[in-house]
Amino acid sequence: MSENDKTEKLLARIAGALERLAPAGRAEPDFDAAGAFVWRAEKASLEPVETVNRVDLSLLKGIERQVAILLENTRRFADGLPANNALLWGARGTGKSSLVKAVHAAVGGEKGRGLVLIEIHREDVPSLPQLLGSLRSTRRRCIVFCDDLSFDGHDASYKSLKAVLEGGIEGRPENVLFYATSNRRHLLPRDMMENERSTAINPSEAVEEKVSLSDRFGLWLGFHNCDQDTYFAMIQGYIRYFGLKADKIDWKAEAREWSVTRGARSGRVAWQYIQDLAGRLGQRLDG
Repeated sequence: MSENDKTEKLLARIAGALERLAPAGRAEPDFDAAGAFVWRAEKASLEPVETVNRVDLSLLKGIERQVAILLENTRRFADGLPANNALLWGARGTGKSSLVKAVHAAVGGEKGRGLVLIEIHREDVPSLPQLLGSLRSTRRRCIVFCDDLSFDGHDASYKSLKAVLEGGIEGRPENVLFYATSNRRHLLPRDMMENERSTAINPSEAVEEKVSLSDRFGLWLGFHNCDQDTYFAMIQGYIRYFGLKADKIDWKAEAREWSVTRGARSGRVAWQYIQDLAGRLGQRLDG
């Protein structure tokens, strides 16, 4: 074997090794596969969701103002008009995440307003720039949704979120909107902000940086525990929607006791009572 043949063979082996070491090209997401996806950061891929866990928009009671505002904002976005990122904050179980999913279904189902809903988990927020990079090239309009968003301790990933929402060089893609839910209005616990104030050279600037994360959301929608009449309206709406045969049951007395044992009246508590009621009636919750 000549020296040239040896050199060519060696080069071919090197080229083959480099190809095996090179990362696989990122597959373009197939947005025709589903209307909703979950972002898998470890795989850098979008996993389609065949059936989204959500309720009909008509069943969300006591939050009519929040429904109207988020519905209008989402329709504008779907039509290619300017729209705001939204932070839905407030008490647990009051319909924040249910509203996001219901609005996506309502607007996405309207003629000419196909929308993609993409859920990103709280722990995957640092990979948000990578997700937006994969969405930048598509023509589909996408809502990126993070449920129960908050930051604790020395978590600095909130800085990445700030840059993605408004402050980065590339900025948020025009075809992407960010919706988040949280139990906190400012996404950070008070003791975390007070600790920053006590250790910073300029305390006011340190706290301002923390609070400014929420300022990246143009819409702030507050959710609070409902009164008894609204709580009963939620349950009655479920009974009618699912056709539950509760005529011979004093469901108001039962629902009142149910809320007392849980120390709250909310959409989540109402839904939990409905599941118990349907089980005792031997009826399925289909629809």
